[in-house]
Amino acid sequence: MSVLLHISDTHFGTEQLPVVAALEALARERLPDVLVFSGDITQRAQPAEFAAARRLCDRLGIRRMLALPGNHDIPLLDLFARATRPYHRYLAQFGPRLESTLVTDDFFVVGVNTTRAARHKNGEVSADQVRRVARELQAARPRQLRIVVTHQPAAVVRAEDEHDRLRGADEALQAWSRAGADLVLGGHIHLPYVLDLATASPPTPRPMWCVQAGTAVSSRVRHGTCNSVNVIHWRAPVAGEARRCVVERCDYRPEAGWFETAETRTLGLG
Repeated sequence: MSVLLHISDTHFGTEQLPVVAALEALARERLPDVLVFSGDITQRAQPAEFAAARRLCDRLGIRRMLALPGNHDIPLLDLFARATRPYHRYLAQFGPRLESTLVTDDFFVVGVNTTRAARHKNGEVSADQVRRVARELQAARPRQLRIVVTHQPAAVVRAEDEHDRLRGADEALQAWSRAGADLVLGGHIHLPYVLDLATASPPTPRPMWCVQAGTAVSSRVRHGTCNSVNVIHWRAPVAGEARRCVVERCDYRPEAGWFETAETRTLGLG
């Protein structure tokens, strides 16, 4: 069994130290093979915030990591930096690339930078990005869990979140599903959920799931939720077995001082 830890929206600068310590304890307990960090690493894109986030990633001790910037990781108040070098501070700690692909024996993970310096909050995926991801996914092997990572959500469960949904998501989901993607991971709205995209509108042509993470360690919890992360469990099927993965949401419990399992979903895959 291989394990992937999905965290998002840490918003360093607003982190809660007991929650940070609990996340480190969870990583020591579960020993993930891969860390996926789906953006909004910092609150105000300050160098000290990025450095603190990088130290946390190092302390987690997870050998392989794929990270993406979120809209908060582009300077907001420094207009010159936003216009000329919007990702410089992010790349100093999480570079050298904005978009990368992580490949292990069991995981094939493709990152998509959905932030835009010209946008304050909303994200988008371009036609070139859609084609690139689809092309890369076609190189994945049958034994690998095939994952695309964005910052803004590719699908939402509440009508009031539609304005935060990724621009261009419908076309992207159709293309990525045809190319073999199993999961699309994201964050941004601090609301954890799992959504069956094959029953969405429009439905994807094969089974695919949107898996959203809440805020991992920030005080900026919303919607009556708490700090949470996702632990994804995957075992490559043997001959004749159906492809399935398990998504475990772990919520931080202040009274206990640790993350514990809040929900477990077994997802059928194509």
